[in-house]
Amino acid sequence: MAEVAQHPPVVTTPVSGPLAVRLRRLGEIVRQVLRNPVTVIGLVIIVLMFTMALLAPVITTPNEPNPYQMPRDWSALNEPPGTPGHPLGTTAHGGDVLYGIIWGSRTSLRLSLIVVGVTVTIGTIVGSLAGYLGGKVDEFLMRVVDIFLAIPELIFALAIAAMLGPSFTNIILALAVVYWVKYARIIRGQIMHIKQNDYVDSARVIGDSKFHIYAKDVLPNSFTPVMVQATMDMGSIVLVGATLSFIGLAEAGLAEWGVLVSEGQVGISTGRWWASTFPGLMIFLWALAFNLVGDGLRDVLDPRTESR
Repeated sequence: MAEVAQHPPVVTTPVSGPLAVRLRRLGEIVRQVLRNPVTVIGLVIIVLMFTMALLAPVITTPNEPNPYQMPRDWSALNEPPGTPGHPLGTTAHGGDVLYGIIWGSRTSLRLSLIVVGVTVTIGTIVGSLAGYLGGKVDEFLMRVVDIFLAIPELIFALAIAAMLGPSFTNIILALAVVYWVKYARIIRGQIMHIKQNDYVDSARVIGDSKFHIYAKDVLPNSFTPVMVQATMDMGSIVLVGATLSFIGLAEAGLAEWGVLVSEGQVGISTGRWWASTFPGLMIFLWALAFNLVGDGLRDVLDPRTESR
């Protein structure tokens, strides 16, 4: 009889080393976050908001050629909720409130992701240069940051957006100019603290380059408070953006929650509450959800609160 070839058993080697430590740490963070019911509520709201934004073309028929402009029905002005074709009613200009809320979630998501992404990147670069190089570089960059921080965020963003003209793109640009400084401060403080640790000195002694030490040892360990701040800013940026849109610094008819509130404010005194109430509720839920998640992340990631 022919002998059957024997194959050695397949042995799976468990992940080890720094990657395994980071994966275990990530799993522990997720478990601790999910133990907090308040944080879970925030996560559920965020998931629902993101789902609504992603499925906007499926839920409603996009307005052509620009789906971010609300369609107008001039034969249905100030219609109440429950009107056929307009489940949440219409504005004084015939804008469909449901369409504005659904596509407004896309507008808010786009605003948050772009502004947070740009500001974190700029703040990380500036804060890293200041904290890691120190000396005159640190002194110069921090004086620039101090100039930006001396002006209240909302007033600064309002001035920039008003100077550039009414446009949602200009609102994004104004918020990006305003918000990067806080990340520069956070990163700079973290790097100045972390670069004094023994493991950084050890890496320097064995001959690692400055860039290698920064990329491998300093920056990854400096990013925790940035994650918390970015999560909270995802909510506050939409709130500030809606404020700028409300006072007329976005295009008229844009499917954006602040624009909807602005169009509906004239009807509140006469009982036409829906055009402002529904988008205002969405702004509230968006900001609340990200603040709840940000607080939960801070409790988990902050060493001073981890033991709780």
